[in-house]
Amino acid sequence: MGYDYLVSVIDQFGYVSLFLVLCLGLIGLPVPNEVVVMTGGAFVASGLLSPVPAYLMVFLGICSAMTFNYSIGRFAGSKVFDWFMRKKNMDKFIHQAQNMSEKYGGFALSIGLVLPVLRHVMPFVGGTNKMTFRRFALFAYPSAFVWTLIYFILGTFVGDRVQAIGDSIADNGMIVVYALIAVAAGAAAWLYIRNRTAKKNDKAERPM
Repeated sequence: MGYDYLVSVIDQFGYVSLFLVLCLGLIGLPVPNEVVVMTGGAFVASGLLSPVPAYLMVFLGICSAMTFNYSIGRFAGSKVFDWFMRKKNMDKFIHQAQNMSEKYGGFALSIGLVLPVLRHVMPFVGGTNKMTFRRFALFAYPSAFVWTLIYFILGTFVGDRVQAIGDSIADNGMIVVYALIAVAAGAAAWLYIRNRTAKKNDKAERPM
């Protein structure tokens, strides 16, 4: 129901709807952010949207939502924090975000992007911890760029399977985190080995 309505809204209002759904949540759809971003990519693949403006809308929507939550934590932190802690089930997410922040520092913002609910709570916790905006931007915006790009490109390939794949990703957030870490580690190892091999070959080819 939510996904079908999302598709109809994007079909009717185009680019701006991608921004509003991700940034403001005005429509109130029970659709994971992953599904919204991939749907934008699917619309691009079908020729209904152009890639650059569509991607910019989803990227700016994610960045705006993160910035808004950070600002609330930074400038109205204590009152909102106490309100959150009284909400059922929210206290566990706040504690989880605090633990991740203590353990990973600014990188917790990057990790939180992959996890439902925490992607909204983590910037708020960063603000309540008085993280400077410069440090917040350093970790949040590049991570949002990569996160949205991955799911946007994925959406161009999956077509009408967006909802099922997006729901599966949202339900297995930590698995996605570990998979991304494994891919990054593998890529780093490959680059390291390739550079070492290239240097050895250069030395071997140099005349004595």
